[in-house]
Amino acid sequence: MRKSCNFTLYYLLVTFMIMFVVVNSQLTSDFYAKTCPNVLKVVRKEVQNAIKNEMRMAASLLRLHFHDCFVNGCDASLLLDGNSSTSEKFAAGNLNSARGFEVIDNIKKAVEDTCSGVVSCADILAIAARDSVLLSGGPTWKVKLGRRDGLVGNISGASTGLPAPFHSLNTIISMFQDVGLNITDVVSLSGAHTIGLAKCATFDNRLTNFSGSGGPDTTLDSTLVTELQNLCPSTSDGNNTAPLDRNSTDLFDNHYFKNLLIGRGLLESDQILYSSDAALTTTKTLVETYSNSSTIFFNDFVNSMIKMGNISPLTGSDGEIRKNCRAIN
Repeated sequence: MRKSCNFTLYYLLVTFMIMFVVVNSQLTSDFYAKTCPNVLKVVRKEVQNAIKNEMRMAASLLRLHFHDCFVNGCDASLLLDGNSSTSEKFAAGNLNSARGFEVIDNIKKAVEDTCSGVVSCADILAIAARDSVLLSGGPTWKVKLGRRDGLVGNISGASTGLPAPFHSLNTIISMFQDVGLNITDVVSLSGAHTIGLAKCATFDNRLTNFSGSGGPDTTLDSTLVTELQNLCPSTSDGNNTAPLDRNSTDLFDNHYFKNLLIGRGLLESDQILYSSDAALTTTKTLVETYSNSSTIFFNDFVNSMIKMGNISPLTGSDGEIRKNCRAIN
């Protein structure tokens, strides 16, 4: 009888502990309500200042969160400095491309001045991404918080796991699926290209001898081809920039999808969402839906951002709260 009673108590205790760990590891929107109640206001102010100084920064901060979450999960590993064998900053998808690190430094300093050693760099990235969307005219949402910061970068993961402008649609879908995201997430998160700029080097392959055809990409609007050829001559260094969403560069809206319907998606990875053969049974209908309804796009984008922000977060006692986002403590 005593053994049975002891076993029952032990079973209940173990069950309670498991439930506690599960609950404790979940991200919540009020994670800092007691430990750093003003964190959202502090981050918002710094993001506002950054965007006021440079409108493009909204897109850059949003992209940082995306590129962080796709490698090692949302653990701020992208922010770690290092060399070409350790730091994700040296991966092809980030080198001379990912930007906004100084803004994150400023936000972290302001947060540390408010409540030292409490808020992770990973959570700062998530909040800054949300605020960048909102301050660009897009939707808002309650950011789930409670992430902790990773201790190592993963350059190999960044080199192989980040979708590139030159990837096929099936490859991109597969990369999203590898981190738990689906086709709806592919299209809605691609809608982040409604703001920001891209360098010629990311799309000039479409302007001449595309895929060995001898001419430009036939899915690219011919008048846009001429404009881009003038912007990106073959003798250039590839660093000139063009808006990802022409005629709506700094406004977060559904105009990006309207462009795809008329062949004015800047990146190959943009236009294939509508014009490729693979799109017929995967993404084309969603592009059409979003082009007709900003409400549906906004709703799906918010849901996808929350899902992306929940990719393999470090919680509980895993990782750490970095004092400096560029280095482990």
